[in-house]
Amino acid sequence: MAIISTKYLLDRARKQAWAVPAFNIHNAETIQAVLEACQERRSPAILAGTPGTYKHIACEEMLALGAAYSSSFDMPVVLHLDHHESFDDIAAKVRAGVRSAMVDGSHLPYEQNVVLVRQVVEYCHRHDCSVEAELGRLGGIEDDQHVDEAHAFLTDPEQAVSFVKHTGIDSLAVAIGTAHGLYAHRPKIDFSRLDQIGRLLDIPLVLHGGSGVPDEDVRQAIQLGIAKVNVGTELKIAFADAVKAYFGQHPDASDPRFYMREGMDAMKTVIHEKITICGSEGRLAEGGLK
Repeated sequence: MAIISTKYLLDRARKQAWAVPAFNIHNAETIQAVLEACQERRSPAILAGTPGTYKHIACEEMLALGAAYSSSFDMPVVLHLDHHESFDDIAAKVRAGVRSAMVDGSHLPYEQNVVLVRQVVEYCHRHDCSVEAELGRLGGIEDDQHVDEAHAFLTDPEQAVSFVKHTGIDSLAVAIGTAHGLYAHRPKIDFSRLDQIGRLLDIPLVLHGGSGVPDEDVRQAIQLGIAKVNVGTELKIAFADAVKAYFGQHPDASDPRFYMREGMDAMKTVIHEKITICGSEGRLAEGGLK
C-alpha cells in the first residue's frame, strides 16, 4: 500500500456515480480519525490539507503518517494539497511524495489562472501527481482566505470546456452555489449549471463547501458528475464541541489521550455519515486503485 494519486479513483467514481469524500485534516489526531473511519467502512480516503495545515504539521511528517497507516490499515491513502496557490510550494511537496494537488488560481484573471494551472499540471504529471483546479469562485472562509459574496461567481460551462482543454487538469472544482464554512440558510445549488458542465466535460467534478449541504442535494450533485466532495467545517465543529463537552464534565482533566479521543470519535461520526451519503463504502474492495 502507498500514497496514491486521485486520478484513477475519481475517474472510476464518476463512471459509477458515487463520490470520494475528501476530509480536511489539521493534526495527527484528525488524520487518525479519518483513516480509522475509512478503514472501518473500507472507503477510499482523501486527506486534504490546506497551506495552513502544512504549517502546523510538516509535509514529510504527514507523508510518514499516511504511509504508516496505509500499511497498518491495508489501504491506499491520498494526501491532497487543498487550495494551494504557489507553484514552488506545490512542486516542493510533490517532490517530497504528495501525489494529489489542487492549485487554486480562481482569484486570478482567467488567462493568468490558465497559465498557473498549466504550469502545475506539466510538473505534476511528470511525477504521477493528479491535479485539481477551480474555475469560478466560492464565497466563505477557507484557511486564511475570506471571499465575500460580491467577489464570488459561478462557473461558466463554456469557459470550463476551454479551461480544461488548455490546462490538462484531471478534475475540476466547480462553483455552483456552495460556499466554504457554514451556511446561514440552505444553499441554492444551480443543478442546471452543474448538469450542463457535466455533459460538456468528461473529467470528474469536485464539490467544495460540502459542510452543511443537505444530503439529498449532495446525492443529486453526484448523479450529475460530482466525484469528490470536500468536507471540513463540520469535522472541526464536531471535534471541538466534543472536547469542550469533555472538559465541561471533567474540568480537571489533563490527559490528551482521553479528551482527544472524544474529539476523534465525534469527528468519526460525521465521517461515517459522509461516506454513506457519497456511496463510497466498500469501494476499496474493487479493482482499479493505483
